[in-house]
Amino acid sequence: MSKLSTPSRIARGAVAGLIAGAVASFAMDRFQAATSSLLPSNGSDDEPATEKAADAVANAVTGQEVPHSAKPLAGQSIHYALGMGLGIAYGIAAEFRPSVTAGFGTAFGMGTATLLDETAVPAAGLGEAPWKAPLSITLYGYASHLVFGGTAEIVRRQVAGTLTPPPETNS
Repeated sequence: MSKLSTPSRIARGAVAGLIAGAVASFAMDRFQAATSSLLPSNGSDDEPATEKAADAVANAVTGQEVPHSAKPLAGQSIHYALGMGLGIAYGIAAEFRPSVTAGFGTAFGMGTATLLDETAVPAAGLGEAPWKAPLSITLYGYASHLVFGGTAEIVRRQVAGTLTPPPETNS
């Protein structure tokens, strides 16, 4: 088995994680599109947290909110950027601590749901605190992140495998 240098392992993890994060974000998006109609309607027209985050970023950069017609695309941009960033961190971590891939990525998915949806989003004022949200919304968020984590691990393993040089043979 060939030994890769630390910079090579970081690069492999980052590339594999970037691709994994993008694909996992897409899978999560499709899962949510397919299942969101199963959730009970609360009659609220609240913007998704990603659109609120896009507004916050736009406000910080330009001093203006995102135009209403561009909010869905801006929200998706936040969703994918965050997913790819998390994927990069996950890919690099997996290179050095394979235990982060526990449960074939489901631990990663559960961790992201807990840290982001249940902690950071409410703390930033982008969504309700978990104890105020309906249980169905919390379960939906965790299910979505299980899809994200599992997909990220499947893709990360495949991509990292293609980036690994074949073992040297003595012939």
